[in-house]
Parts: sequence; structure tokens; C-alpha cells
Amino acid sequence: MFSINTSSPDETIRLATCIAPFLQKGDTILLSGELGAGKTLFVSGILAFYDKEKDASSPTFTIVNQHDLTDDLNLFHFDVYRLESSDEFLAIGGDEFFSKGICLIEWGEKIKDVLPQKYLEIRIEKDATDENKRNFNFISNDDRLNNIINEILINWRNSK
Repeated sequence: MFSINTSSPDETIRLATCIAPFLQKGDTILLSGELGAGKTLFVSGILAFYDKEKDASSPTFTIVNQHDLTDDLNLFHFDVYRLESSDEFLAIGGDEFFSKGICLIEWGEKIKDVLPQKYLEIRIEKDATDENKRNFNFISNDDRLNNIINEILINWRNSK
């Protein structure tokens, strides 16, 4: 597991923009954390890399928002908070998106049993003493994603 701390919403967005260029079609990222932890803010940072941050909104009621990042790359932003089970996710065809682009899934821990075999989990934790600080914990069983996060971690620490 790798960890990175941010001290402001702007820094959270910067972290996401550092990760964005490494993501590719077929990557799935599970975003977990309590309400207000910064899951949607993190997604807006990924979109910011593609100059589409104004398009970021949580798809709480629509379940998924599609963002066309480039001519051949889409991002699917899911919010599965309102789903009762993985069966509901499968019933709406959610699993069909995994191979079609980058999938970012808020509250993804609710559907872990139907995620692709390889994914990146980002656990976002609020700081108890400062409302702007966040701790990001990165967990993956995928060597490529682990190497990316390790490289970003080294660059992040060197840029401080």
C-alpha cells in the first residue's frame, strides 16, 4: 500500500492530474471514503488533465456519467452509493463498461465482487483536525498500476 497526503482541495486535484496521464482504457479505479471525503473532487482532477473539469459531477441519481476524453478514450464515472447490491450493478450493464474506457467508481467497495480482477483502490480519509487535509491510500494487485503509483509517490515527495 502506498500513501499520499494532500493539504487542500487544489492539492487533491493536482494529485489526480498527476495520475491521469498514466490511465488507459480498461483501467478501473475504486474510490472509497466517507461522504465529503473528496471522491468527486478527485474525479474532477482526472478530468482537469483533459481540460474537462467543469464536466465533473457526481452521478448519484444517474449512476454513471460518460466523459469523452479524447477521440478514442472515454471515462465512465460511476456512483454506486444508491445501489443495494452488485446484482443491481450487473442488471444495469455496469460491468460492460470495464473494457470500454477508464472506470472511476465512487463507493466501489459495494460492488467489489464484480470488479475486474485487476483494479486500483483509492481510500480517501479526512483528517480529524483539518478539514482540508486528506490521506490517500492506494492498494492494487496490478503491477503496472503499483509501478505508476510508486513513481507518482516518489515525484510527489520530491516536489514538496
